[in-house]
Amino acid sequence: MKSKTQIILIHGGMTFKNRRDYLSYLRTRKISIEKKIKWSEAYFDKKLGKHFEIIRLSMPLKENAKYNEWKTHFERYFPYFRNNIILVGSSLGGIFLVKYLSENKFPKKILSVYLICPPFDNTIKGEDLVGGFKLKSDLSLIEKNSKNISLLFSKDDDVVPLFHAKKYAKKVRNARIIIYKSKNGHFKISKFPELVRMIKKDVNLDSP
Repeated sequence: MKSKTQIILIHGGMTFKNRRDYLSYLRTRKISIEKKIKWSEAYFDKKLGKHFEIIRLSMPLKENAKYNEWKTHFERYFPYFRNNIILVGSSLGGIFLVKYLSENKFPKKILSVYLICPPFDNTIKGEDLVGGFKLKSDLSLIEKNSKNISLLFSKDDDVVPLFHAKKYAKKVRNARIIIYKSKNGHFKISKFPELVRMIKKDVNLDSP
């Protein structure tokens, strides 16, 4: 029996310059007891679970993330990854993949990489992109790791402004840049049919 194509999902997160800022965030952030419905959870399983093996990596300390800790955790999964893998990173998970794939040769063949609203640098409104996630000036290795890279942004994103897309376009020249009119701000959506269609197309599956 043929193995299913693996999709690796890496969630977003936050970084802080120091513990004081982190504690201040914990004290003042908006909280809710309502269940959040995210495109990357039940919807993704329903639409892609039949044909794909969906692996969600729970990265360490996502609300006070450190790149080296994420890198160490990520690499522990390599023995379980197969060739023709699909990597999906959202927000901080997106820049994590950019940094990793631009600094390291990936041990498996990558079918495609989807980077959803990844920040490019520390020019995010009201947040600090620190913790070791800063990109080097040369990102060319990412295109050697994967020939099929897509960066997805939204015009109404209130966290990662659209000019981050232009910065990526200059550094990752062969990447496909897709800009949506609205994805409810920072991709706070319960369904993501465009991404589902693109992933199905990667493996020549007809998408309804």
